[in-house]
Amino acid sequence: MERMYRVMGFWTAIFTVMFYLGHMHKTSLLFLAQTGFFVILSYLKLSERMYIYVFGAYLTVFFVGFTYWSTFMMTAGQ
Repeated sequence: MERMYRVMGFWTAIFTVMFYLGHMHKTSLLFLAQTGFFVILSYLKLSERMYIYVFGAYLTVFFVGFTYWSTFMMTAGQ
């Protein structure tokens, strides 16, 4: 299971580079933080159940943040 967190770290690192090259610096920093989170977490040698719980918490935080952003921060018509 820790290998999948390294895979997620790899892909978020790819997105970090692409966002940076696209001059989206705030987004690239966000993905860099996610990369660090996934890579560090992959070396903690947690149980598979704990990895699933952490991923569920990660998805919950993402969906709450995305819903908040798309509801209150985005303006209509843009």
